[in-house]
Amino acid sequence: MNKVVVGLSGGVDSSAAAAILHHQGYDVVGLTLWLMKGKGQCCSEGMVDAAAICEQLGIPHHIVDSREVFQAQIVDYLVAGYGAGVTPLPCSQCNKTVKFGPMLRYARQELGIDRIGTGHYARIRYDADSDRHQLLRAVDRNKDQSYFLYDLTQDLLSACVFPLGEQTKAETRRLAAEYGLRTAEKPESQDLCLVESHGTMREFLDKYLAPKTGDIVDEAGNVLGQHEGIHHYTIGQRKGLGIAAANPLYVVAIDAGRNRVVVGERDRVYNPSCTVARVNWVSMAAPTSPIRAEVQVRYRTPAVPANIIPLEGERVKLVFDDPQFGITPGQAAVWYDGEIVLGGGIIEPENGC
Repeated sequence: MNKVVVGLSGGVDSSAAAAILHHQGYDVVGLTLWLMKGKGQCCSEGMVDAAAICEQLGIPHHIVDSREVFQAQIVDYLVAGYGAGVTPLPCSQCNKTVKFGPMLRYARQELGIDRIGTGHYARIRYDADSDRHQLLRAVDRNKDQSYFLYDLTQDLLSACVFPLGEQTKAETRRLAAEYGLRTAEKPESQDLCLVESHGTMREFLDKYLAPKTGDIVDEAGNVLGQHEGIHHYTIGQRKGLGIAAANPLYVVAIDAGRNRVVVGERDRVYNPSCTVARVNWVSMAAPTSPIRAEVQVRYRTPAVPANIIPLEGERVKLVFDDPQFGITPGQAAVWYDGEIVLGGGIIEPENGC
C-alpha cells in the first residue's frame, strides 16, 4: 500500500487532503508541526482539530515541536526584514525551511515514508523531456498557492502530492462535509498565522521592535510629518500616513539608514524593472540568456509580461513591458509560462525598484 505523511494544520484544506488520500487507498499518517503558542490554525486549536481528524479517519498522528526553527526562520526573519525597511514574505520561506523540508526529513528518517501530502492548491507533474518535476497553478485560480511554493526543490516536488490541486475550494468543502469531517465548516484563515496569533501585524511587530520616531519626507527631503517606526510602512502604502497634502501621497521608499519614510504621488510608485535575489528555478534549468515570461510581484496581483535577464549569483533582473505599481523589496517575484511556475526569488532593495 502507498504510504504518505500528510501535514495537518487543523484547517479544512489539510483535513480534506488527508481524507481524500485515505479514501483513495493511501496508508496515511498525520503530522502536525507545533510552530508557536497561542491561537491560529498552526497552533493549539489547530492541533486539537488535527488530532480529532486523525482519530476520525483512524490514522496515526504525530506532533513535531518546530517552535525553535519557526522562531529562527520566520519570526526572526520577519523582524529583521521589517527593521531594515523591507516587507518580508514569510510564507514561501516557511514552506521550504519550516514545513516541507522538515516534514520530508521526519517522514523518511522517523517513519520510513518517502512521500508527503498537503492541502495546498497547486499541482505537480513530471516532464520526461526535461527530467524535472514541474510546479503548476491550481485549477481554482482564486485559491492558487503556487506563488508561495516557487522555492521548493526537485527533491521536495518529487515527494509531494497535492490532492486539492485539481478541484475548487467549494468542492473541497463539499467533500469534507461528505466525509463528515469536523472541520468542514471551519472558517478560513484570513491572514498570516502570526497575525492571527497577535491580532494584527502591527501588534506582532510592536512586540519585537521598539517605537523609533523619525521623519516622513517628500522626495526633496522636506519634512511632512512624523512616524513611530519604519516597520509600520510598506512601498505603495497610502492609508495611515497621518499627513495632509493637496494630492494623495504614497510611500515610495523606506530609508532605514536615516530612519525616514519617503512619500510621493502615485506615479512615483511605478517602476519599470527590479532585481531579484535567491532565485530558484523550480520547473526548468537556470537559463544562460534572457527569457520571456509572465511575472507576479504579489500574491493577489496578476502576472504581467516581462523579460527575465540572468545575473551572477542566483539573481535576475526583471524588465516589465509596462511599469508596475508598488514593487516591494522583500516580497517574492514569481514567473510563469502559462500554468507552469518557472522560478522565483526575493525582490531586492535598489534604486529604481
